[in-house]
Amino acid sequence: MGIKDQFQDKADRLAQQAKEKLGSAQDEASERSSQTGDRAKQRAQDEADSARARFDDDFDA
Repeated sequence: MGIKDQFQDKADRLAQQAKEKLGSAQDEASERSSQTGDRAKQRAQDEADSARARFDDDFDA
C-alpha cells in the first residue's frame, strides 16, 4: 500500500465520521424540536383547560 492509498483511506474514514456525526446531530435536533412542540401543545391545552374551569366557576357563581 502506497502513501497515496494511506492518505486516501484516512480521508475516506474522516469523511465517513463527519457524515455520521452530522446525521447524529440532525437526529438530536429533530428530537428536541419534536419535544418542544409537544410541550407547547400540552401547555396550550393546559391553559385552555384552566380557562374553561375559570369560566365555569365564574358562570356558576
